[in-house]
Amino acid sequence: MTSTENGITARLTAFVESAAFRNSIMAVILINALALGLVTLPFDPPWFTDILPLIDQIVIAIFLIELALKLIAYRLRFFTSGWNWFDLIVILVSVVPMAGSFSVLRSLRILRAFRLFSVMPQMRKVVEALLNAIPGMGAVIAVLALMFYVSSVMATKLFAVTNPDRFGTLGDSAFSLFQVMTLEGWAADLALPVMEFHPWAWAFFLVFIVLTSFAILNLFIAIIVDSLQSKHFDADEQRDVEVGEDVVELQSEIAGLRGEIAALTALVQRSLEAPPPDDASASRSSKAPDSSE
Repeated sequence: MTSTENGITARLTAFVESAAFRNSIMAVILINALALGLVTLPFDPPWFTDILPLIDQIVIAIFLIELALKLIAYRLRFFTSGWNWFDLIVILVSVVPMAGSFSVLRSLRILRAFRLFSVMPQMRKVVEALLNAIPGMGAVIAVLALMFYVSSVMATKLFAVTNPDRFGTLGDSAFSLFQVMTLEGWAADLALPVMEFHPWAWAFFLVFIVLTSFAILNLFIAIIVDSLQSKHFDADEQRDVEVGEDVVELQSEIAGLRGEIAALTALVQRSLEAPPPDDASASRSSKAPDSSE
């Protein structure tokens, strides 16, 4: 690659990574999301139904231009970023023909609003923190699943005869206990009808709520918060590393300057300590022209 091509690629990379370019794409995404929302309104005058498809086509054209610029700027490095893959898939879904068997993809056009995740650094950090928290959630999900299974079996054995519509099968019990965990109408719809036949049933539901809604779900929140903090600490450590590299570079430059200053100082001292010329040699040098005359 020639130096001219390198310069063009560098300028193009700086352009696609600039705040102005990013903010412009963000505005296009918001306009597109608003237009897709307006399509669902029961409002269909001719000018309205004509302009919305035009806006959609313009947005797709802008996204394709953005994609082409990034491919030219990053070349193969474009495919090393998961966010670039996400943008590529969303844009390709937008250009698939919306007729025949592909008509179901029309509803997926709203996925273009998710491109805000890749454009806004703050939202990107939140998504990355959530993805990083998924491995840590595995153990919590396993504990929650085991607790649901044990509680569902117990509820089926205890309440199936008196409340078959809610706890007649293992699946019915699991679904009912999920409603209990969400605290949505659990007392009036589930606990009170069961307590008509089993007055002690409040203890079962109370223990289940404490273990699932308060304990397990709080563990989920703790893992997500810890992942967000780890992401923040990683960013701080990266900044510290960059600052440390700058400090090392400055120290090396200062050491070089000190060496140059020491060399200049030694040179000045040697010039000052040099002996002055003798008077006799000076007089001989002054008489030499007279004798030549």
